[in-house]
Amino acid sequence: MSRADGEVVPLLDMDIDDAGDPVSVARAIQRLEDAHPGLLDELGTHTGLRRAVIAVCGASRSLTTLLVSDPGAMEVLRDLDTRPVPADSVLDEAALQRWKNHEYLRIAARDLTGRDELPEVAAHIAELARDVLLASSRLAHAEHLLVIGMGKLGGNELNYASDIDIIFVSPNDSDPVRDEAAAREIMHIAGRCFRVDVNLRPEGRSGRLTRTLLSYEAYWRQWAEPWEFQALLKARPVSGPAELGRDFLDAVDVHLWERPFSADELRSLRSMKARAEMEVARSKSAGRDLKRGAGGIRDIEFSVQLLQLVHGRHDPDLRSPTTLDALNELASAAYIDHQDAFVLNGCYRFLRTVEHRLQLVDEQQVHAVPKDDAERERLARVLGYRPDADLSALGAFDAELISRQATVRSVYERLYFRPLLEAFSGSTGRLSRSAAEERLAAFGFHESGRTREAVQELTRGLTRSSRLMDQFLPLLLGWLADSPDPDQGLLGLRTLASGTQRTTELVRSFRESPEAARRLSLILGTSRLIGRLLEQNPDLIAELAENDPMALQSPDELIETAHAMLTWREPAERNVALRRSNGRELVRIAARDLLGFSDLQATESHLTRLAEATLQTALGACDPRIPFAIVSLGRFGGAELSYASDLDVLFVYEGTDAAALAEAERVATALLRFVGGDTPVERIWALDLNLRPEGRHGPLARSIEGFDAYFQRWAAVWERQALARARPVAGDLALGERFMELVDHHVWQLPFTDEHLREIRRVKARIERERLPAGDDPQFHLKLGRGALVDVEFCVQLLQLRHGVRSPGTMRALTLLAESGKVTATDAAVLGEAYLLCEETRNRLFLIRGVPDDALPRSPEQLSSLARSLDATPSELREHYRRVTRRARQVVERLFYGRVPEGP
Repeated sequence: MSRADGEVVPLLDMDIDDAGDPVSVARAIQRLEDAHPGLLDELGTHTGLRRAVIAVCGASRSLTTLLVSDPGAMEVLRDLDTRPVPADSVLDEAALQRWKNHEYLRIAARDLTGRDELPEVAAHIAELARDVLLASSRLAHAEHLLVIGMGKLGGNELNYASDIDIIFVSPNDSDPVRDEAAAREIMHIAGRCFRVDVNLRPEGRSGRLTRTLLSYEAYWRQWAEPWEFQALLKARPVSGPAELGRDFLDAVDVHLWERPFSADELRSLRSMKARAEMEVARSKSAGRDLKRGAGGIRDIEFSVQLLQLVHGRHDPDLRSPTTLDALNELASAAYIDHQDAFVLNGCYRFLRTVEHRLQLVDEQQVHAVPKDDAERERLARVLGYRPDADLSALGAFDAELISRQATVRSVYERLYFRPLLEAFSGSTGRLSRSAAEERLAAFGFHESGRTREAVQELTRGLTRSSRLMDQFLPLLLGWLADSPDPDQGLLGLRTLASGTQRTTELVRSFRESPEAARRLSLILGTSRLIGRLLEQNPDLIAELAENDPMALQSPDELIETAHAMLTWREPAERNVALRRSNGRELVRIAARDLLGFSDLQATESHLTRLAEATLQTALGACDPRIPFAIVSLGRFGGAELSYASDLDVLFVYEGTDAAALAEAERVATALLRFVGGDTPVERIWALDLNLRPEGRHGPLARSIEGFDAYFQRWAAVWERQALARARPVAGDLALGERFMELVDHHVWQLPFTDEHLREIRRVKARIERERLPAGDDPQFHLKLGRGALVDVEFCVQLLQLRHGVRSPGTMRALTLLAESGKVTATDAAVLGEAYLLCEETRNRLFLIRGVPDDALPRSPEQLSSLARSLDATPSELREHYRRVTRRARQVVERLFYGRVPEGP
């Protein structure tokens, strides 16, 4: 580079050539020379200034502009050891902003020239922000307000482009209106220097800007979410009355550390983080996000904070708000492995430094590495990467970034449980027994003794399977912790790992697909019933590895599979064979349901297909010698079977003589025994024939002529209602069609009178009075509660009969009613939402408990498991149920009972 007289400044040229972006640096220095004549001479002789100017101009466009426009900024670079005049001496907002810019420049220059490492840089930026807030409070005449730093400000680890997260605390005797105005003025003044974020206050954007300490405590006691307690880990006073600040910290200690940190709260935090990761994965910055992506900064911060919440109650030394300080303390006290802590420390410094370089360019909140190769090459050079014989600067940077992120993610996934395994094995430097039990409880493992036994059994010996389990268990425990019942899941895993065939299938699946292991952990920790079926069918575990796991069979394939299993077996063995065939398909259906690959309506449809195939196969095995058909009713007829549903059916046959009747009774009896079994253990499906003519007193099967005669002379209105869901499902197709012609005439062609309407209403009212089981809570009964399943079904069926809308399925009928204008789209949506909620909850409750249950559990443990399985908390589930069914009941009152709501 040459001076105005043409003389070259050699040392300057050499340093520019070695800069991250030599061309941009040379242009910037020429602008500086134009603005400050004689600067080139000084740069040639002043080594410290030269290096600072080149480093700043190479890294930051915004700071280069500051150096050009503000003569005082160059003075800062001439002496990086001296802090500019403190903020408490500034007289106005403009002077505060100028002071902030100078100190920000000094911090950046010390960072870029290698004088300070990341922790010191982040602390200096936080100190700068605190000074700005102190000055802002003074200039706003609001020094009576306590300003609390949150997030990275409270943690003394700010980024160059961080928001400063703050909340305000008012003295108890203060004027709320005056305090609100004062807080806004502080935000306005400080906002000239930093982006100010107050959304971490109680109730977020909807909450008051200022609160008294008493108000904060009341909120923490009653309303605070788990993430809000997590945020309090970083809360530190930054300006305002010192005594009030001490009182605030004392109150935080009480509410943060003197309360239990439950497994539900931990799951809530982990779920929130998982959702954030999914958002990043779907975004344009997927794979490039340094902060929120897998293996990013948030993985490290979240790990540290979670362990602080778990163990900090009993170990005050862990309560540091600063990530690296807390990480080092966790390692020194053996809460995490020393090597893991060392790796995370290095990766945190690396990722935060990359983030700093990105943000310094234009002082913008940037967390994603550029997609463009040229921009990323420039970033790599600013970070100090240079090409060598093997790699370009960009190649070296990309390789290290990928390696660091993979390392962070690997440690993150094992961090919580690796020390537990060492403790169980008796390794030196292990986690104490009380700390191990504390961590297990926080992650939902409440039976620490059984957990220890299971871990030891799974990893015992020197076999390939035990070695694989030893490597996998930290991951498995983490995945089990995400399930509703980790203890049950670990027990199921222990059982699956016993026995040669099961162990072989398990190890092969885990070795080839970690995703299969994750999915299996969720299934085992949710449903003991499906776990038992997997014990009987361990080969199905491998199907969990597929991108579309547990592929379901078509109706024809179901029948073919079942038929093949029955063909070569003796009659006495056929029930066992069909049960096994059904159980295998049930595993597939439930697995897809639990893993989110099938929604409720798909699950009900698959269950219906399985039931139809079962009846078709069983009927064939009974070998009827007359035309014989099975007609479905109820939810079976509507193709809306739940896991707990009985199969409501009618048996119809062709024939009028005594021989036909005897054959029909033989087939019906054999079918009931084959499908229903002699004992509950032998039951494949429960068949319910109570909707047949004359109920339990009538014959099991009735001829087509007998049905016609009965419908003409004796059928009650409720039987007409039941037949609205009739559908042939097995046996003689022609006979089934003839039966549906009877249904068409007796249900849909005959008039539906006012008396019929009143009779259906009377039946429904009697059900509401008499059918609810003793001891069940009517508020939370999924089937018979107000606004629940039976309410919706009766309402829809009544509307179908009144308007002639034919469909055996409730949800399909609702759609048709709305499309034909018989109900409004809003009413149909309200009824549909209630129906789906109750069915989904009822289905999940069956999978969790393994037995039918129609009410939300009263047991806190069972309710908690159910809620977690539905990605909610117990209170959220109950409140959502109340809200949805309350709206549905209002619609039922209008459309079913004809009651007009009272006006305001």
